[in-house]
Amino acid sequence: MDRQRDHDELPDSIRIGESRSSGRLRRLNYEAYRGHATVHWSMTLHDRKRGWLDTLHHRDLREIMLHVGFRYGLVCPAYCLMPDHAHFVWCGITPVADQRRAMAWFRRQWNALLWPGFLLQRQAFDHVLRERERAPSAFATLCDYVLSNPVRAGLVEVWKEWPFLGAVFPGVYPLDPRDALFWDRFWREYNRRVAPR
Repeated sequence: MDRQRDHDELPDSIRIGESRSSGRLRRLNYEAYRGHATVHWSMTLHDRKRGWLDTLHHRDLREIMLHVGFRYGLVCPAYCLMPDHAHFVWCGITPVADQRRAMAWFRRQWNALLWPGFLLQRQAFDHVLRERERAPSAFATLCDYVLSNPVRAGLVEVWKEWPFLGAVFPGVYPLDPRDALFWDRFWREYNRRVAPR
């Protein structure tokens, strides 16, 4: 794949899919995951195993997310933990943010946190957002999709009732997507860190 080709123009079949030769998911060039990239990551428990998700696990996983955010220059405006999988939207806030390295570190920590007999599937799925998908209204729609997973699964009637979702922004607390002023506060804090000084 040509390194100069804009990843925004790649079809979804190239962006995410099974590689026939290795059985591993195809990824974009490393540069697509660096800097101010925004990526929707999805991870499934091996064999879609259930029984790991509880309040303590959620708390401990949030702590890991704080560390990965600080360590790799990322924020997570929306995540949702489901009984057998999870979704995370990560945004790079520094020019040197590296989401592929961050995800590898995050998955190691999460696998260590999981109880014996539980393990994440071999790879995370990803979707690197194109420029038009990063526009505020389109971006909010993606985050709403992530947060509405429990409603689509029939676990709750209103997404705000699901206890295992939220946002993580190192250095900004509290920041909760249930709050009516969430997006105003998120974009203010995001722009303070990303905008040139």
